Amino acid sequence: MEGYRSRLLLAITGVVMMVLWILPNVVNVENIKWLPQSKLNYGLDIQGGLHLVMGVDVEGVVTESSLKLAQSLKKEFSTAAQPIQVKDVVVSKPAEGEFTISFDNAAEKSKIESLMSERHATVLQEISSTENAITYRYFDAYLTDYKSKVIQQAIETIRNRIDEFGVAEPSISQQGTDRILVQLPGMADAEKAKQLINTTAKLDFMILSQDPVAAQLPQLIADAEKAGVYDMTKMKYTEYVDRINKDLAAKLPANTAVYFQKSDNANKMEVGSVPMLLKTDTGLGGDALDDATVSFGQYGEPEVSLRFSNVGAAKFAEITGASIGQRMAIVLDRVVKTAPNIQSKIPDGQARITLGGRDRDQTMNEAKMISTALRAGALPARLDQLEERRVGPSLGADSLKKAQMASYIGAVLIIIFMLVYYRAMGVIATVALGINIFGVFALLTSFGATLTLPGIAGMALTVGFAVDANVLINERIREELRTGASWKLAIQEGYSRAMSAILDSNITTAATAVVLMYFGTGPVKGFAVTLLIGIATTLFGNVFISKVIVDTLVHKFKIQKLSV
Repeated sequence: MEGYRSRLLLAITGVVMMVLWILPNVVNVENIKWLPQSKLNYGLDIQGGLHLVMGVDVEGVVTESSLKLAQSLKKEFSTAAQPIQVKDVVVSKPAEGEFTISFDNAAEKSKIESLMSERHATVLQEISSTENAITYRYFDAYLTDYKSKVIQQAIETIRNRIDEFGVAEPSISQQGTDRILVQLPGMADAEKAKQLINTTAKLDFMILSQDPVAAQLPQLIADAEKAGVYDMTKMKYTEYVDRINKDLAAKLPANTAVYFQKSDNANKMEVGSVPMLLKTDTGLGGDALDDATVSFGQYGEPEVSLRFSNVGAAKFAEITGASIGQRMAIVLDRVVKTAPNIQSKIPDGQARITLGGRDRDQTMNEAKMISTALRAGALPARLDQLEERRVGPSLGADSLKKAQMASYIGAVLIIIFMLVYYRAMGVIATVALGINIFGVFALLTSFGATLTLPGIAGMALTVGFAVDANVLINERIREELRTGASWKLAIQEGYSRAMSAILDSNITTAATAVVLMYFGTGPVKGFAVTLLIGIATTLFGNVFISKVIVDTLVHKFKIQKLSV
């Protein structure tokens, strides 16, 4: 028969590929390199795991960006073709990117407006002006887009970090405007990933301010704590830093902040903290790094060695060259890790974080965690853990057993119906159905997808519309036989005429699944993915494979008729 051999070869190839993809799930194939190595992943609802909601400090990033822009504008004005004399660039509303450029000479106003229009027209808008000052602010559209990029960058960075620990198929998605949902299947790996996520590794290099206020910090902090009835022991460190800087804002110089360093003889920050007044407009952070590795100091103590990118190295050289004799603080997550004196310009882009600590093993673990976090990517914003839920594997196992039982009962009832009602053709449909489900598992494994309870529901639905295809085919064969057609012609016409109805129903189902996959998240998306795969395997298994089986029986084994 025309095309039979090619169809048979395609069917055999497809089944063999399924077996190879399924194999890693049932036997150890790590030593057989030519075989596929990926296994089917199981979702949080099946094997248990960790559910985290992280708050993203988007406003902090916008504030930092505003301060950097203000510092950059000062340099632009001084290095313009016709230098512009400005009095100051003061950030008035950091979280909105609003700042005021002041000048003594009114003649400079047109120069400033011209430069801003030429270089920053797509980012900044002029909102007010006087004879001696102009106020600019980020465009709302730019600000919205910038905040969205911060969230997406944070999501990507978290994903990169989790990948280093091999957590299979983490679910990381945005919630609202400033939250990230993280779901990590597998409790052991999830705990490691949680520790890494919480080590946000927001790295900054800041020069210590030499303003006289710096010497008064201990007294200012004590007065603020007494007035507000709070201290570091009763709050999270990040909350405490926010509160103390808010309370001291009016007494601190512009573009400065108070951060703390843990004293060498203290085990915890709240037991012994040293306040430092730092300049926030340095403009050099973890995004300028090329690499971060664990190294050892003069006495074998663990450290973190940093290597900057070309751009970062140039910036680092510029800062150290302009700050000789001053101290540079290396700040990780707003904690001052070390603050060495700058003795000379450092042109090679090399730096190190000394960690201190009395316990070498604990210090080594901290060094490894920091270097891994920085190497995987410095987060653009500080993260705060807002919610944590643990899903035990027993709950997932119980739900899985119920879902499996429901699927088994449904499949058995369908098989009994097909065998009783269509007899021999029902047997062929049942064999094709088995290949169909086998194909779903194979494709899920090959795609590295995650099987969840909604996915199992999608597989159960696949069984339903897979058999529906065989019902259409068998009923068309019966109709052809009733009109007096020969068995071979009835087979040919039955498959041919049923095909349009099968394609129509599967295309409409696929369209629905695509919409669910595109707009849905979490369980809805998992259901849609399994449903789409089920449609593909149905066309291959219950239509194509069943036709090849019938053709083989009729044309190869010369069977004259099959009961239908």
